[in-house]
Parts: sequence; C-alpha cells; structure tokens
Amino acid sequence: MEYFTYMLECSDGTIYTGWTINLNKRLAAHNAGKASRYTRSRLPAKLLYFERYTEPSAARKREVEIKKLTRAQKKALANTKE
Repeated sequence: MEYFTYMLECSDGTIYTGWTINLNKRLAAHNAGKASRYTRSRLPAKLLYFERYTEPSAARKREVEIKKLTRAQKKALANTKE
C-alpha cells in the first residue's frame, strides 16, 4: 500500500500539508469542503507537491517536518520534482 504526504495551495495562497492513503480521493474531498476545516473556507485547493511512502509512519513524520518549514522553504520544495 502507498501513503502520501502532500501540500495544497489554497485560493488565498496559503499552503496546507497533510497525509493520506488515496491522494486523488483526498484532493476531491478537500475541494468538496469535506476534508478539513482549514481548506473548506479557502477553496479551491490545488495539489502543489506530494511524496510517496510505503509506511504510514513515514508519511506522518514527513508531514510534521514539512509543517515546520517556512513558506519559502515549502515553495522551494514544491518546485522540486519527485
């Protein structure tokens, strides 16, 4: 099974970070206003960046690491290719 850590760019320019087992379903849920309170009021959200993992703990750990980055660091990470 695959796990994903991802970043979304919201309509107001903010960056949301999360993890999931189904990236497409999670993105659809965000844009339907059903995935998180944060993105619900900042729609639409577009996928900015993601990473794949084979263990859920690795995806969650990376989510925490990314959340600690500055906005500039997140944007720089998003400009790299997986």
